[in-house]
Amino acid sequence: MAGILYLVATPIGNLEDMTFRAVRVLKEVDLIAAEDTRNSIKLLNHFEIQTPMTSYHEFNKYEKGKKLVEKLLDGMNIAVITDAGTPGISDPGEELVKMCYEAGVRVSSVPGPAACVTALTMSGLGTRRFAFEAFLPPDKKEREAVLTELETETRTIVMYEAPHRLVKTLKLLAERLGERRITVCRELTKKHETAFLTTIPEAVAYYEANDPKGECVLVIEGRSREEMRQEEQARWEEMSIEEHMEHYLAQGMNRKDAMKQTAKDRGMQKREVYNYLEKDKRVKSCIRRKDSGAGIISRLNVPADAALLYSAVFFNLSISHENNAGIQGESFFRVICHIQDGYTEFFVDA
Repeated sequence: MAGILYLVATPIGNLEDMTFRAVRVLKEVDLIAAEDTRNSIKLLNHFEIQTPMTSYHEFNKYEKGKKLVEKLLDGMNIAVITDAGTPGISDPGEELVKMCYEAGVRVSSVPGPAACVTALTMSGLGTRRFAFEAFLPPDKKEREAVLTELETETRTIVMYEAPHRLVKTLKLLAERLGERRITVCRELTKKHETAFLTTIPEAVAYYEANDPKGECVLVIEGRSREEMRQEEQARWEEMSIEEHMEHYLAQGMNRKDAMKQTAKDRGMQKREVYNYLEKDKRVKSCIRRKDSGAGIISRLNVPADAALLYSAVFFNLSISHENNAGIQGESFFRVICHIQDGYTEFFVDA
């Protein structure tokens, strides 16, 4: 019968965070696979754990993983531990778990400390929804792709960073994420634990003047959905309603659906878009060329609150006509507005 792989969480800085179950499991298993045996021996000695260890880390995870799976299939129970925290969370363990599932080996997790959750809960930022990004990728192209995704991430973001790269990373975040709030957590669960809630640009200034020490967890405010909605609406409003409608009609939408989507994009009611287009149609239709070609005089009474709309249409209108000499040409028209009894009277003369 195959054994069980245990993922055992260990303290991230304070030995008092070790659970009773973690100690028991580490004593009962046949073998402990440790990220760094030299570091883990201190933990095992403190809790008087005599179980033999073997190394399992980032650089041997595939080759050693196969050997560990073989031992598990032979009936051994094995525990995986890292230098600190929960195996598989930005630490060795993920690949071994996949191998176990492929081989039909049972996997169990012994929960405990995790720096990402510890920092999140004490950050002062939203905890209901969050995205864990671990360390930014070292590859430039991959890092750029992650930063692009983070620009529109609405969930709280949790990241890890080493102290010697903190300022560089904060500058990247300031450039891409702007003035968002951030909590920089350091030395979690230790004597000099700190949680510095500020903005990303202010964090850059602070750590440029004060050298950071200890591993850091960055908890970053997600993008505001309302802010994103307003920015998108502003982009749509740069074009006229007619152009906006044409954008969707050109994609094959019918007029009703195009009107509905245009209204949604601009934060308007569908009826408002319909009324605008109908008024625009009536204004343009009231100006027509006379057969005589001697000039054009059109007159229209509209409610005062619609005057701005109508005047905008008039001022941007040119009409083809034929003058007395029979020459085709294009005239631009002068608009005279007269307001009386709540109505605006437009006289449009050539």
